Amino acid sequence: MRLHPITPILRIFDEAKAREFYVEFLGFQVDWEHRFEPQLPLYLQVSRAGCVLHLSEHHGDCSPGAALRIGTDTLDELHAELTGKAYRYARPSIEAQPWGRELSVRDPFGNRLVFTSVDEPASAA
Repeated sequence: MRLHPITPILRIFDEAKAREFYVEFLGFQVDWEHRFEPQLPLYLQVSRAGCVLHLSEHHGDCSPGAALRIGTDTLDELHAELTGKAYRYARPSIEAQPWGRELSVRDPFGNRLVFTSVDEPASAA
């Protein structure tokens, strides 16, 4: 048996705010989007560098307030990129934790994305 990588579904409530956060700020690209009819809720896939997320306005898909851990070997570069954008709703910083360094951001819908450094050993704290 082989299990494949997961694709988390995150609840969103506003298409424009979701695109501003995920595409403009975090640098994800929209791979595809779907609506059953023009005025019905949006469901879309975004991705960046192998990380794939589904964003959904459908109330039955998931609850807001999820937390994701996303490993990266370029945490410092990501931090520089995000702080350089001067996004008005977030100024993320890198924090040292006993299990390693991480950069945490919350989307406009209460979901938390924690980018973690995978290129460093965890401290012995």
